[in-house]
Amino acid sequence: MAKTLPPLRTNLDVMPSPVDERPGLLVRDSYRYSDATLIVPPLLVECLRFFDGRHTDLDLREHLFRVTGELETGRHADHLCQTLSEAGFLEDEVYGRLKQEREAEFARAPSREPAHAGAAYPAEAEALRTTVAGYLDGALPEPRRRLAGIAAPHVSPAGGWQSYRAAYQVLEDDLADRVFVILGTSHFGEPERFGLTRKPYVTPYGAAQTEASLVDFLERAAPDAVALEDYCHAVEHSIEFQVVFLQHLFGRQIRILPVLCGAFARSVYEGGLPESQDRVARFFGALGELAAREGDRLFWVLGIDLAHMGVRYGDPFPVRENWGEMIEVEARDRDRLGRVLASDAAGFWERVQERHDDLKWCGSAPLYTFLRAVPGLRGRLLHYQQWNIDPQSVVSFAGLAFER
Repeated sequence: MAKTLPPLRTNLDVMPSPVDERPGLLVRDSYRYSDATLIVPPLLVECLRFFDGRHTDLDLREHLFRVTGELETGRHADHLCQTLSEAGFLEDEVYGRLKQEREAEFARAPSREPAHAGAAYPAEAEALRTTVAGYLDGALPEPRRRLAGIAAPHVSPAGGWQSYRAAYQVLEDDLADRVFVILGTSHFGEPERFGLTRKPYVTPYGAAQTEASLVDFLERAAPDAVALEDYCHAVEHSIEFQVVFLQHLFGRQIRILPVLCGAFARSVYEGGLPESQDRVARFFGALGELAAREGDRLFWVLGIDLAHMGVRYGDPFPVRENWGEMIEVEARDRDRLGRVLASDAAGFWERVQERHDDLKWCGSAPLYTFLRAVPGLRGRLLHYQQWNIDPQSVVSFAGLAFER
């Protein structure tokens, strides 16, 4: 009797295999519920479309017979199903158990441990200190200004170090006693929600303390907009990288308010401003009240990237940094940034909504949240950059400064 195949998870990280001798698709779990990484060979890539919750195992076997000519396709179909399930890549009981276990583990943990140490940056403090010092080496002294915040990339520091340097070189030593409000892109969180945690953020430098009283205020003021102890903090890099740079400059004892900003997808695709949803409006109001009340006690840091173009990001064409299609992308990036620097929230969002954000900006939500919470600042573009994250795909990003 035919059995319906469980759906393939839609929140997996899927990209062309980076291993030349093993072509196909690389599949891994962005949420790290599972530690598995699979490379699906070209012959089986087309089979993945049968894991949609509608097709059956007989459909899969029939397809395998057409492409292989083999009569005994059941063994291959069963092996594929078993491999995907054991990896936690299907919407089945294995995935449900992994998800529940990992989220409960994070909720119980006393601190938010580093998720990207040893991969995106060194896991040992001295090696990290040398590496970050190298990224920041050559920074030019800036005249003293009344800074309110900066925006830096969240791309791998090895690829975006020039923009990181541009942003972090403007910071003065007298910021050490501030609370750094870090608005990061939530790559995995629920749209129109804001992920909070009271846990200290640990890096190889030590534990940065989260200002729990400010978390409490936001939770009380906008409870339906907040995901408290959001598991996404456990795997997200957009805040972690900023903590590393801030600790490098000001020591491990820094105080932070980490906020993950979910995408304003409904507004992008259906129109209207993000705050047309009551819960988003309440959070903007609460964050704005916090900004007004605390004033210069807070310093704002945004972890944002800009456009994501090319094969890796679903475009039907490859791209190369600063060439071809990416020339127009730069012009559109700069146009959007111009609205940000002018503190024109509505004008910025109007440009994001064009073509349903075909540039796939990975930083629109933190930027818009910042513009609504702290209006009227003057911005400066410190550095703009494009980088081939792989041979067929490009990410753009920038360093920005905001002054009162």
